[in-house]
Amino acid sequence: MSDSNIVYHFKSELQNYSLGQLRYISEEGVWSIGQMYDHLILVAHEYLDNLEICATSTEKQPLGKTKFGEELFKNGGFPPIKIKLPDELNTPPNNSDSKEELINRMNELIQRINQWEPRVDNINPSIKVEHGGLGWLNAKEWYDLVGMHFRHHLRQKDELEKRMQ
Repeated sequence: MSDSNIVYHFKSELQNYSLGQLRYISEEGVWSIGQMYDHLILVAHEYLDNLEICATSTEKQPLGKTKFGEELFKNGGFPPIKIKLPDELNTPPNNSDSKEELINRMNELIQRINQWEPRVDNINPSIKVEHGGLGWLNAKEWYDLVGMHFRHHLRQKDELEKRMQ
């Protein structure tokens, strides 16, 4: 599934859930589907914020990606493993949005992605912003990371749906 199609796929899938299903937490430490959506939307906006910094900056960065970052982009996505963030970055996502709020937030995200898509290839690839685990990424890499991150959560989405049954 292509990077832009994956975001549309997640948005269309929102129609399949009731409010109770979106907020259902099967056990402590496991997110609800709504929390997963909140996480995906927040992180995508963070990535697009960094893309925007690359687009408006003029300071070139000679440093590159970490070993994990190189592997991730070489493989075109995250490995099929659960990634545990440090505790300070691991606050549980919001679980109070309605389906309509999540759809509106997804629409805003899609609009922002669509605004950058035709422009991202023209941004100087030597201008970069540092990602804590992946190293220094340019605008195109930040853009591509949005789709990679959504694809990475497909497995989690399937697991959460199975827990609801």
